[in-house]
Amino acid sequence: MLYALFTMFLPTTREEMNALGWDRPDVILVTGDSYIDHPLSGAALIGRVLMDAGFRTAVIAQPDVSEPHDITRLGEPRLFWGVTGGSVDSMVANYTASGKRRKSDDNTPGGINNRRPDRALIAYTNLIKRFFKGTCPVVLGGIEASARRIAHYDFWSDSIRRSVLFDAKADILVYGMGEKAVLELARSLRERKEFRRIRGICYAANEKPPQCTELPSFSEAARDKDLFLEMFRSFSASCADPGSGALCQLQDTRYLVQNPPQPLLTTSELDMIYDLEFERGHHPFYEKMGSVKALETIRFSITTHRGCFGGCSFCSIGVHQGRSVISRSRESIIREAQRLIRHPEFRGVISDLGGPTANMYAMGCGRNAASPCKVGQCLFPGVCASLETGHKAQIELLRAIRSLPGVKKAFVASGVRHDLVMADAKYGECYLEELVKHHISGQMKIAPEHTSVRVLDLMGKPGNECLIAFKDLFYRLTRKHGKKQFLTYYLMAAHPGCTLDDMQELKRFATSELRTNPEQVQIFTPLPSTRSAAMYHAGKDPCGKHHIFVEKDRLHRQRQKDVLTARAAIGKPRRPKP
Repeated sequence: MLYALFTMFLPTTREEMNALGWDRPDVILVTGDSYIDHPLSGAALIGRVLMDAGFRTAVIAQPDVSEPHDITRLGEPRLFWGVTGGSVDSMVANYTASGKRRKSDDNTPGGINNRRPDRALIAYTNLIKRFFKGTCPVVLGGIEASARRIAHYDFWSDSIRRSVLFDAKADILVYGMGEKAVLELARSLRERKEFRRIRGICYAANEKPPQCTELPSFSEAARDKDLFLEMFRSFSASCADPGSGALCQLQDTRYLVQNPPQPLLTTSELDMIYDLEFERGHHPFYEKMGSVKALETIRFSITTHRGCFGGCSFCSIGVHQGRSVISRSRESIIREAQRLIRHPEFRGVISDLGGPTANMYAMGCGRNAASPCKVGQCLFPGVCASLETGHKAQIELLRAIRSLPGVKKAFVASGVRHDLVMADAKYGECYLEELVKHHISGQMKIAPEHTSVRVLDLMGKPGNECLIAFKDLFYRLTRKHGKKQFLTYYLMAAHPGCTLDDMQELKRFATSELRTNPEQVQIFTPLPSTRSAAMYHAGKDPCGKHHIFVEKDRLHRQRQKDVLTARAAIGKPRRPKP
């Protein structure tokens, strides 16, 4: 590996480029987050992958969109500009579910939300093209690009918007995690080869390609809610199937073409990426502007796997990371832990050992790869019989990490799917006991989200029986080991299908069965290209068969949350009559 021979930040100033002997970069990555050199930063990770492959890669973080001084300081790249909104969609980063402007931003120096523009992909692409006429290709990537790659419902304008590739007037969009597609694209541009057949990208075309599934057009989807749902179902099915074919959608007079996805990374390929060296710090150029709060949480965290087969209706992870879980080898994770131990600021605590869902590590579908499942619902209405749910590999990993000299504590701070724990009759209780004894600090986070069967069905979440069984097991184990620990429940208000009566029943359940006054409550936000956003817009279930209640009034949405967060006396658990 060329770049792993030494450690440094990717350059972000002309002085750094001069010190490296560069006249110009091959690639400049523009990001809506400050530049943290950490594998959980998409720009940093893609930058490291490109550098390791021999491409000179620089970063411009949070450029001022009103002036040229930031975007022009490195000149123009040879191959392409890579543009990302950051670790979350820029509209989610900038606005609450009630439409209020967020005052703080954990990924901005000083913590003040004053550097990330709304619709960052559009703003940054316009900025580049304003000061570099006829420039090399602009390539969009990251979660904002993935989730907005086709026509989609946009909560903030309450409208159907075109693919962000068209609205930004960019040249190429890379969807998904992107390492393979970006490397293939960089090589094709360097060698002046045709790039439009690269898997995992979207581009604009004047004509519909052959052997392409055509979605209802943007204008049809914007005009007719039933056609919007038809479009969404076809798109969603392609996200669930790694072997899906090409899609296309008429946007104006041109088509958006989405090539088939890249093959899933293998464990060895994922290991190679996470074996790359990262500074795990804030670049000094941006550090002088103020500290970044996000770094405090993630600096000494370790990603064990990618993807999530949970299939929650409101979540964007499946659209971006995918619904198949790809896990690193235990050896790779241990190597990363050993690098953390050698870090000068490491004090013995690994802040998180997990992924999108902590306990999906080393799990996957047991079906024959030649006949993949088309449903994409592995955990709903129950845990699929074909899913390999054993926690043995996770138990062994946790024991190996905490036995390393120099590791005092390794927390599992990522959320845990309680239904997976309860579905594993052989190792589930042992896994939870490991967490209770060694890997949580006072509280453990789970996300039942609701208790109404009707609402849970629309969310794609499990029922209350599993939740109660998990709660009882957790507290039995904490008492067994003399721990003063408790469960924290993430709950949601105003999801499609949820009424004020449902929230009042949830409040009664929380106080009597969970014995808590909920604090971790969020008002539902319709994230682009999620099943819940489609329901919110159309007012129908995902199949389009039944109308459902959708609370859209902001005051009433807030009222649903207020019902749940109001202080109330904790009652005794209700038990069924004998």
